[in-house]
Amino acid sequence: MNTPPIPVIFEDLGNMSYQAAWDYQEQLLKQKVERKSRVFANSGEPVVEEDNSPIPHHLLFVEHPPVYTLGKSGKMEHVLISEEERNAKGIEFFKINRGGDITFHGPQQLVGYPIFDLEQFYTDIGKYLRNLEEVFILTMAEYGLKGERSPGETGVWLDADDYTKARKICAMGIRCSRWITMHGFAFNVNTDLDYFSYIVPCGIENKAVTSLQKEVGHALDMEEVKEKVKKNFEKVFNITVG
Repeated sequence: MNTPPIPVIFEDLGNMSYQAAWDYQEQLLKQKVERKSRVFANSGEPVVEEDNSPIPHHLLFVEHPPVYTLGKSGKMEHVLISEEERNAKGIEFFKINRGGDITFHGPQQLVGYPIFDLEQFYTDIGKYLRNLEEVFILTMAEYGLKGERSPGETGVWLDADDYTKARKICAMGIRCSRWITMHGFAFNVNTDLDYFSYIVPCGIENKAVTSLQKEVGHALDMEEVKEKVKKNFEKVFNITVG
């Protein structure tokens, strides 16, 4: 028997500061965790409130002004630019509570924050990350590109098995509290890749970063890319995004 798709609330936040988006994620996470703490579920059943409605899921899309974010396991030596130089270039910096090392967010990069209650999907963080990767592997295939996984390195790559050619196109880092996720992915669409030259992206040395624009040879329509990503989220996670 086919399982009916799970409804997910979608919001395109447009261009928003990193701090504002982070605060919004934290707000949604807090609401869901507090609601979850008030209710109990039968084994294997979605957690429900008194009105029998499941805890809702959110999928947020956003573009940020230039910003570097350093995850819990990140190292400051992976920031190759001084604070003065960074400020002069108008790049913000945050130490944050997701996993992973340092990455960049900026204009024409699709950043997404799924705030999913994994107890309504599966309680397996590894599977969740592999499914996030699959969304972008499918999206890249629609542009004639072969997205790949790199063993031990979360995210999506091209030519992952060739150290001299390997280049990352989608970075990922998450936080999970009571099986509710936050943070997510950064997919380089028409991203200015020069910003990555001032950091060791994701703490991985001697591997390049790329963008959809660089790989296909022309700029992409962001709205078109968003629609493809949304469609592939629906396919991979068995959800309806609306």
